[in-house]
Amino acid sequence: MIDIEKEAARIAEQGESAPRLARDPVNLPMINNWLEALGDEHPGYTEVAPPAMVQVWTMAGLHGQRTLDDPLGAIMTILDEAGYTSVVATNSEQTYHRYLKVGEHLSVTTSLEDVTGPKRTGLGEGWFVTTRSTWWVGDEAVAEMRFRVLKFKPARKPEPKQEAPKTQAIRPSVNRDTEYFWEGTRLGELRIQRCGGCGLLRHPPGPMCPECGATKPKYLVSEGYGVVYSYVVHHHPQVPGKQTPFVIALVELDEGVRMLGELDGEPSVGQRVEVVFTKVDDELTMPSWRPRADR
Repeated sequence: MIDIEKEAARIAEQGESAPRLARDPVNLPMINNWLEALGDEHPGYTEVAPPAMVQVWTMAGLHGQRTLDDPLGAIMTILDEAGYTSVVATNSEQTYHRYLKVGEHLSVTTSLEDVTGPKRTGLGEGWFVTTRSTWWVGDEAVAEMRFRVLKFKPARKPEPKQEAPKTQAIRPSVNRDTEYFWEGTRLGELRIQRCGGCGLLRHPPGPMCPECGATKPKYLVSEGYGVVYSYVVHHHPQVPGKQTPFVIALVELDEGVRMLGELDGEPSVGQRVEVVFTKVDDELTMPSWRPRADR
């Protein structure tokens, strides 16, 4: 049996890891990308970086590997071997000593500060792991971060219950702006709103064209083909009338608009799909997607 407290003490006694150099110096293109992603329009970040970016500069990248002396990686391996295989971040506290200047090259060191447990949590039994990272420019400490995660054993899943009787599927809201769409699905047509003024295609439909302001929309009938632009696999919560898990795909139609719908089969981005119409009752027919047989 692994003595987690003893192993944690051993790792902590090793002190800070060796400095790990950032892949790139502080640079303006990365700053601009950060500001754009956050919607920060402050004009002052042309020669200095936003302080909260400090962790970005030393991220290892998609194919980065932990160093052998990385204390967080070491304690995570110990906890994995002891059966604590799941992780969730609990909090992060950062301290900034000064602004970072464009062109400065950072390095980071990390030490293991504390391992506390076992603790009973809503997620299962686990250990709270706290590390302390320090960012350096040469020999000057410019920022620090205390980072805490919970490494836990997933709670046992309850025995499956007897299948509950099927409930009625959730019905879409139908109004004067969307009635034409659901009338189309009843007829086996996938209709896309088209502006009666400028011809702009739009989905979901609305009462007024966002381009020219026209208020008398028409529609065209889609060929019903497209590609999977994105998707999610829904596991929880349960949805009335549905058996989880199921896939919801955002499909980009060949006509150019995007439309949500359930996807039958194994999903992948870029997959060619076609529309399928499923009759729920005399009033409602739902569109969904399936892989194209000829693609």
